[in-house]
Amino acid sequence: MAVQKLRSGFINRIARLIDFRIEERMRDTVRDLNHRVNDLEHATADHRRRLDAAESGLEHARGDLLWTRAELDRIIPHIAAQEAQLETLRESMALTPRADSAELAESRSLIEEIQRQHAQIRVRLAGIARYEDRLRRLEDNRLAPSAQ
Repeated sequence: MAVQKLRSGFINRIARLIDFRIEERMRDTVRDLNHRVNDLEHATADHRRRLDAAESGLEHARGDLLWTRAELDRIIPHIAAQEAQLETLRESMALTPRADSAELAESRSLIEEIQRQHAQIRVRLAGIARYEDRLRRLEDNRLAPSAQ
């Protein structure tokens, strides 16, 4: 029994010595691995946060896409009707008879006369507007001293 106890104490002492030596040699490696694990945990947390933000943005984009799709579905019939009206207008314009050069010259002279008259009217209206503005300022000046 005493030999057993001695043997077990010796074996335990050798085991502790081996464990101590292994721990001493592996201490730097374990420390480096612990730092790497910590860094990876932080990176994973950052990636999860960014993934959550990306998923939130994706949900927002999906909502916008659904709204855009609904608007597009609503507008397409209107656009088709407008295109049909445009095509009808193009066809009616294509059916107009061609004019000869005398008619074109007369049309151009009429257009030029209309443009000249419009320019004169604009000048007259601008003069009237200046005259009315001047009258307004004179009336304001006339009324301003008596009000004080």
